[in-house]
Amino acid sequence: MSKQFDVVVIGAGPGGYIAAIRAAQLGMSVACIDAWSNAKGGPAPGGTCTNVGCIPSKALLQSSEYYEHAGHHFADHGIEVKGLGLDLDKLISRKDTVVKQNNDGILFLFKKNKVTFFHGTGAFSGQVDGGWSIKVSGPAEEELVAKHVIVATGSSPRALPDLPFDEKQVLSNDGALAIGAVPKRLGVIGAGVIGLELGSVWRRLGSEVTILEAMPTFLPAADEQIAKEALKVLTKQGLKINLGVKISDVKSSAKNVTVKYTDAAGAEQSLVVDKLIVSIGRVPNTQGLNAEGVGLKLDERGFVVVDEDCRTGLPNVWAIGDVVRGPMLAHKAEEEGVAVAERIAGQHGHVNFNTIPSVIYTSPEISWVGQTEQALKTEGRAYKAGTFPFLANGRARALGDTTGMVKVIADAKTDEILGVHIIGPQASELISECVVAMEFRAASEDIARICHAHPSLSEAVKEAALAVDKRSLNF
Repeated sequence: MSKQFDVVVIGAGPGGYIAAIRAAQLGMSVACIDAWSNAKGGPAPGGTCTNVGCIPSKALLQSSEYYEHAGHHFADHGIEVKGLGLDLDKLISRKDTVVKQNNDGILFLFKKNKVTFFHGTGAFSGQVDGGWSIKVSGPAEEELVAKHVIVATGSSPRALPDLPFDEKQVLSNDGALAIGAVPKRLGVIGAGVIGLELGSVWRRLGSEVTILEAMPTFLPAADEQIAKEALKVLTKQGLKINLGVKISDVKSSAKNVTVKYTDAAGAEQSLVVDKLIVSIGRVPNTQGLNAEGVGLKLDERGFVVVDEDCRTGLPNVWAIGDVVRGPMLAHKAEEEGVAVAERIAGQHGHVNFNTIPSVIYTSPEISWVGQTEQALKTEGRAYKAGTFPFLANGRARALGDTTGMVKVIADAKTDEILGVHIIGPQASELISECVVAMEFRAASEDIARICHAHPSLSEAVKEAALAVDKRSLNF
């Protein structure tokens, strides 16, 4: 006999599990289906983000940063470290523990909010009285009936043509988080968020890292001034970043991987590495949903077609997160999950795509929200900008981390904040103040007039806002 629910969510990544919890909070009966398994075969909800993405990469970034500090920076503080060693197994084990804590936390939240969890793969069986029939394939076969269905199946790493991931020599983000020994030479294809973060992890731990990027410019989505600073700093740290390359051939053997490419000057090059991380984007997970069987429309790239409210073309079927248009960001998926649950309940859920922050967790961190200076120039919009370096910030000096700056861009006439761009310590945390300001359509003057604690890194945001009006006080 089918089990009936008001809402069935397919996928328990950041968008799916949050949508399920919010729908349950709003009084609906909710089920969530997810196929991720841990090493013992048990459920591991949280999707790519929790299992092989955001969470484990941040754990490794933290561990590797401590290692680098101990080897290169503690001496500046009068701390002597002798006989420094690396227990990579323990480092990876700690990462795995952090992941499990998050998996278990989601299962606890499901129980707390009375969300029924099914461990397996969900697929549409067809339309029935009462809504949609959803088949669960996994440890226990189930047939569910849902008034509403939310598709939150996420995405998977894109492989190079004719070169599948073997997770031994040719690695996706999954394999790159579990390398058994520090490779002497590591290649990375793609200088995006994943490539830079994972490249930074293994460089800190001792790898010689070479990054190959097809785009002629570095971080084209970021503000050009910030991107140039990031390229300079990351290169100085030891990452070899090659832009404007065209890869012609990749061959993998039991011992190494050889990448042949043409560099920006048109010269033929060959790179031989022990391991190769491929981070050239992600593809939506829509296979296995039986989308064609029920008429769920996909676009030419495999994304579920939705309107601005995340409605599909099927009645009471919604889709959110990486499987639909928009940035592939966990926090974007979460906000869409909340909005859809509220829309199902008759409320007015809302997601503002103009104030979704982006973060790269390198060291220094890079974050931004809103428009870049180059986009405003292209648009022909009159603006004014102010910058403030962390070099002139007292807290940054005390931390011993003065790299980078804060940049605030405002409308030339109204002074409304149009974008904020940060490279520096704890940029991922500092950007939140700017997101709030932009949500309330604040002017740069508003941030400039707010009292910020001293000494704090946040004062750099205030000073950059002051600099928009050319009245910075500490630089």
